[in-house]
Amino acid sequence: MSASLALDGGALAVAPTAAVRHVWTRAEVEALFALPFADLMYRAQQVHRANFDANAVQRSTLLSIKTGGCSEDCGYCSQSARYATGLEREALLPVDEVLAAARAAKDKGATRFCMGAAWRGPKQKDLEPVKEMIRAVKSLGMETCTTLGMLQPGQAEELKDAGLDYYNHNLDTSPEHYVKIISTHTQADRFDTLDKVRAAGIKVCSGGIIGMGETRRGRADLLCELANMNPPPDSVPINNLVPIPGTPLAAAEPIDPFDFVRTIACARILMPASYVRLSAGRQQMSDELQALCFLAGANSIFYGDKLLTADNPEASRDEALFERLGLQAI
Repeated sequence: MSASLALDGGALAVAPTAAVRHVWTRAEVEALFALPFADLMYRAQQVHRANFDANAVQRSTLLSIKTGGCSEDCGYCSQSARYATGLEREALLPVDEVLAAARAAKDKGATRFCMGAAWRGPKQKDLEPVKEMIRAVKSLGMETCTTLGMLQPGQAEELKDAGLDYYNHNLDTSPEHYVKIISTHTQADRFDTLDKVRAAGIKVCSGGIIGMGETRRGRADLLCELANMNPPPDSVPINNLVPIPGTPLAAAEPIDPFDFVRTIACARILMPASYVRLSAGRQQMSDELQALCFLAGANSIFYGDKLLTADNPEASRDEALFERLGLQAI
């Protein structure tokens, strides 16, 4: 399913259509953002219900398998070696510790286990133990995902052979704003890795971070880039910036909550068949704000006590919220 645009009495209308690829323009996406809130939510719900069970949410757990010491200068990241964030560099976790964490995640209801490493990209010696981790987690019957940075030729194929289901590599923000956030690599480098992942037959997980000082037009540009991938990402994490002391974005102004919900709703309309994941920043969200995000079409969350190095709502809080909202786990 996809979403088509029509003009109804001069207003932008969105309706699901079957197997139609729509190449979005910035103007179309900005028009979605500008809709009255109730209209945007209604249209996002239409698209969501045409493609998914509106009361089911997929749960993933993310584990940092190698923390700190990254050489990149991503302005939001606590793991960059360039910033004094108080985070200590740690070695790659042993496989048995990762497997134990995956078992615990599965016992709590997670169906996908994501492993993140603070690297510019994996060296070959690093890739071997990561492949062991993938095989171990797959043996539990869980979906696997990794986020390891930029990949070299042949590495995506190795990860696929080990059983990797998804590879996460976010676009982060719009092309115009990207150069204000990161200087040690380009957004084109990220697309290069995503091309390698897709060519290897691995599903793409790619989204962005909201609240890094971008404009609404910048958010529209980011979603336009994601939606116009052919095909769009299978999973789209939407992160609400968690300002980390010591990073260049430590004093970033929080985004208006309704603007964040609008971003979720637009992502749902633009990428109707993708899982839209409510990711970083949930710890700071009220139950009411999370409920609006689910109503806007978010149907995946990171589940557990940690999201790499940032706190995440405890599983018990999520269970209680799911019960209050009548949501079921996928």
